Amino acid sequence: MKAFLANIIIKTTLKFKDKKKYPKGSPSEYKLAKRYRELLVTFKRNFKNVVLIVIGIFSASFGFKGFLLTNDFIDGGATGISLLIAAVTGIPLYILIIGINVPFVFLGYKIMGKQFAIKTALAITGLALCVAIVPFPNVTDDDLLVAIFGGFFLGAGIGLAIRGGAVIDGTEVLAIYLSRKFGATIGDIIILINVFIFSFAAYLLSIEVALYSMITYMAASKTLDFIIEGIEEYIGVTIISSQSNRIREMIVEKLGRAVTIYKGEGGYAKHGVSKEMDIIYTVITRLEVNKLNTEIEKIESNAFIIMNSIKDIKGGMIKKRPLH
Repeated sequence: MKAFLANIIIKTTLKFKDKKKYPKGSPSEYKLAKRYRELLVTFKRNFKNVVLIVIGIFSASFGFKGFLLTNDFIDGGATGISLLIAAVTGIPLYILIIGINVPFVFLGYKIMGKQFAIKTALAITGLALCVAIVPFPNVTDDDLLVAIFGGFFLGAGIGLAIRGGAVIDGTEVLAIYLSRKFGATIGDIIILINVFIFSFAAYLLSIEVALYSMITYMAASKTLDFIIEGIEEYIGVTIISSQSNRIREMIVEKLGRAVTIYKGEGGYAKHGVSKEMDIIYTVITRLEVNKLNTEIEKIESNAFIIMNSIKDIKGGMIKKRPLH
């Protein structure tokens, strides 16, 4: 019934939207099915993004009002600048969140595009409204707990917003822009920005507050990494071995992972004669690295193995198949 109603809606949309392409107002069933699937995928993705951004907004707001703001602690980045100015001048934080991030929204439009800029503007506005309207209790006045858990909730909020395709802290947008302009790495630029922020915090507030704020920043950064990269860090493994068939069978049967086989040739051989070989590529978690190395060692001790960290993966056989 739902599919029937969806087809009617899409057909009606096509009738009015694509009059030139479909003069009789009757697109084919294939095009209807294709449009329906595209609409369904878009709706699911947008709904998921909205949920992540909303949860991120509330998490960051709780970190602000439940921990950092009432204790004059700051974080790094644009949020840290907002907190620092709020602590020194008394200007409401929600005004500063919008004011500080406005340039980053325009910069994001220039670098990442219109859709990213709109989502970021809405996310930042939502964060400012949440900080201004939603009451959060002051959880604790213990400096160490404030630094750790304030950073935790703030980092979680920023990470969830990024997962949703927006940012509520524009520092990374600025870092991307400067890295392209000057050739420096994004990480180095973020560190340099935060050095200036914490130096001003030590001068305007106190050295003790600046030191606690560094703990806040580290807690936020680690939480942000955890939210974005997930609990399992994936490792891409390339294996070059004369026993490629046995290693492939071992990976599939004992580790339950899929493999991809590349056809290659050895570039180093006696008398300049190259030898054809199968190159194995697979993706495992960090917890499986030791087992993989052990099993390969049993098959061929001098197999050539290359491992690279992977930030995120999608599609394919990511989850392990059941082993029998």
